[in-house]
Amino acid sequence: MRRERLLPYSYNVGNTGSMSDTLKIEQRSQGVVHHDYRRGPGDLLLETIKRMVRNPETRHNLFATYAAMADAIPPHARPNLDLEKTIRFQDRSVPLTLASPIMLAAGGNKHANHLAAYAGMGFGAVSVGSATREAREGNPFRPRMRMFPADRSMSNSMGLNNPGIEAIATEVDKALGKCHRRKMVLGISVADTPGIEEPDAKIAEVLATFRRAYRAADYIELNVSCPNTGENRMDTQEAFLAELLHEIMEARKGLAPKKAVLVKLSPDLSARALDANLQIISDAGVTGLVLFNTFPSDKARYLRMSTPESEIMPVTGSEGKGGLSGRILYKNTLPAVQYIRRQLPKLAIFACGGVDHGSKVLDLLDAGADAVQCYTVIAYRWNAVRKMNRELLEAMRARGIQSLDGYAPTA
Repeated sequence: MRRERLLPYSYNVGNTGSMSDTLKIEQRSQGVVHHDYRRGPGDLLLETIKRMVRNPETRHNLFATYAAMADAIPPHARPNLDLEKTIRFQDRSVPLTLASPIMLAAGGNKHANHLAAYAGMGFGAVSVGSATREAREGNPFRPRMRMFPADRSMSNSMGLNNPGIEAIATEVDKALGKCHRRKMVLGISVADTPGIEEPDAKIAEVLATFRRAYRAADYIELNVSCPNTGENRMDTQEAFLAELLHEIMEARKGLAPKKAVLVKLSPDLSARALDANLQIISDAGVTGLVLFNTFPSDKARYLRMSTPESEIMPVTGSEGKGGLSGRILYKNTLPAVQYIRRQLPKLAIFACGGVDHGSKVLDLLDAGADAVQCYTVIAYRWNAVRKMNRELLEAMRARGIQSLDGYAPTA
């Protein structure tokens, strides 16, 4: 375990905001503890598999197949009952009961394949997608994924490839009962359709996708910050975002039961832009936030990575498309959760970015997160989520925390 000086890179790379904004947030944080883990025999096996299957996108596509076999792969224990957590929302959306507070982030399962099997991997939830109204092949260039082992990170520029909301919602419908019996919930991440420029048409497209996702899923994520399509993100268009969220929340009033709706933001927003987004989200009555999406790869220089920028650029060379994920992002995730929890104490928060150790999960819960999301760690740790569940339980025991359900960190 080592303590790293906070580098709040996200708050000074946008087109708005100032360094004084950055320092204001930095001074409120005391630093970030980067809990580390030891490599074991399983991790060496994982490296062998990566040498045998060299294409990261191929490995990504095989992940659901691996999940389908998870129940047969030792150890077979599900998360300890003390890790069970029920998320209750201030807007009285339907509560979510998770066997573990660790969720699979959107992008980890784009096609809604073998969903119930992810419970065997140790997950308490899966965010499926992101889904667009119609099927998409994604970006045409290759490679679309690249690994950066020196930073335990990766870049992806998949371009919202998915089978479309109807196919995804149908599979979620089929799997929901079995998932609930294993105390795992299913969300759907909803995105706008690239290529639609006219604002009213874009809103209509998102609304149609949202309505179908809402009928199937336990909760909805609105992906307004995807860096992979080369188009302007919705979280950088404040007037449009306000109109979209107003329409979404008005639509929810006519749907039952009342389900949580969370907005997924980008980690590269300036302090001014972040605060403006938070105000819009609060005014719209949205249930919560997912913090954060991947970090735009064309701004990799702000991350101070060990990987040379020249090695990242082959993925971002096509119109700057792509997003970075992995351990390198955690130094922003924790202070951002702390900051936003103080600003908006009633909103739910799913923390995402650099979560690769169970002690980080507890640190984020202490900071105000209701649950955490991960994906990239699976490319670097064998049986990552099962190990993180054990580490989380050990961290709880070390602090005398008996159960997560009802646990409220002291301010």
